[in-house]
Amino acid sequence: MGRTYFVEDSVEQYLQNILDTSGKACVTGLLIGQCSPQRDFVLLAVRTPPKETQSDEVDEEWVVEHATQVSRMLPGGLAVLGVFLGSAPELSIQAQNILRRLVFAMEKSITKARLWKLANDEVHDRVALNICSETKKVLCRSFDVKDPKSSAKPADWKYQTGLSASWPVLECNVEVDLQIPVPADSANRELDKCIENGLKEWVRLIQQCSCILNGKVMGLDKDLLDGTKKKTSSQQFVQQPFVVQLLRPLKFKTDDRSTALVQKSSGTVVLKGVVHCKAYIHTNKPKVKDAVQALKRDVLNTVAIRSQMLFEDFYLDPEGYTEKGARTEEYPLPKRVFVPLAGTGVMICDYMFKDEAPKDIQFRIKELLDLDVKEDQLNMLLEMDSAIKLAPKTSYPQSNIVVAEPETLQQLEMFPDDYNPMQLKVGVVIAAGVVLFAVVFSVFFFSD
Repeated sequence: MGRTYFVEDSVEQYLQNILDTSGKACVTGLLIGQCSPQRDFVLLAVRTPPKETQSDEVDEEWVVEHATQVSRMLPGGLAVLGVFLGSAPELSIQAQNILRRLVFAMEKSITKARLWKLANDEVHDRVALNICSETKKVLCRSFDVKDPKSSAKPADWKYQTGLSASWPVLECNVEVDLQIPVPADSANRELDKCIENGLKEWVRLIQQCSCILNGKVMGLDKDLLDGTKKKTSSQQFVQQPFVVQLLRPLKFKTDDRSTALVQKSSGTVVLKGVVHCKAYIHTNKPKVKDAVQALKRDVLNTVAIRSQMLFEDFYLDPEGYTEKGARTEEYPLPKRVFVPLAGTGVMICDYMFKDEAPKDIQFRIKELLDLDVKEDQLNMLLEMDSAIKLAPKTSYPQSNIVVAEPETLQQLEMFPDDYNPMQLKVGVVIAAGVVLFAVVFSVFFFSD
């Protein structure tokens, strides 16, 4: 039996509008939603942005790049589930081959940018939807992207109203304070690889963290919504919020043998600050472990995405790395901006650099997600910039940077060294709904 995709009913009208107004032989786009063991959910369809040079042929590289960019704008629990293709009836056979190539190329690109991997027992199926531009008939198939030789499997496509309106949301603040050495033999354009390698231990640490949800410790195999109030007729959609605190394990488990390594370093990369993370989970008897995993993956994604975005700008202007002598350079990472997705119970996000304005976020959301949002819909307060000042004393050699938090805001201490479970107090996760953002990227270079 094939998989079943439950689809937000607004997607049906969106697809029809695209086919009616495109004027092209082939129209491509992405399908965004969430997988679960029993069923999958599609919340949004997004048309591939048009290129400056118009063509009726499908540009695989362009579609894949669009999928990679969109995946950065999704909170925990949401993913690019597949692609759709609107085509004329005479192209039905070619359409299936095109969809197969797009699905596998898209998944490969998105997976490459992640700091984590899907487990073997998770859903690896991705959807390929073919729509006839004349009859509007839908042919839904799925591919197992874990197996490059897998063949198309039939799948059901069913529309539903209010699909995600009552999905639970998990939120947390995570303090990041990482020091990553840069090997002396690393080239300037290899800094992103240094950070990726340096984050591996931190990734395993996050994955091993225990979680407290709304002040309670819940068994990972329990149903997340056990004990919550059922929705009434007068309250058809009630979204259950969960405030989460991550607790560092007392003993860090690692599969690697601990060895001492002396390595010549030309500098240090410091990632420091507080990030706000969100994750959404379906209401089809969700398990605590699935919800927690979605939130942890959002923590990993948002840190990785910000550093990737910064290095993309660095590579356009590498002259800042060529100076000699000891010096310190600071680069504030982009802060996360959340936007409600109309007709659903979820939010999407984007990242705004310090020199950008709200109109830049609005433009990107329109270009990448084909959504019109107003400036007052942009939630830019969940993460706020911190003050940065120079200090004469610091723990970093040949540097003088510290990050000072505004005194009026409260900062979450994610991993306190003197943590005592008996002294845990609930309520330190979010202070009056105000969340700090203080991520700063610093590169310290020293002469030999």
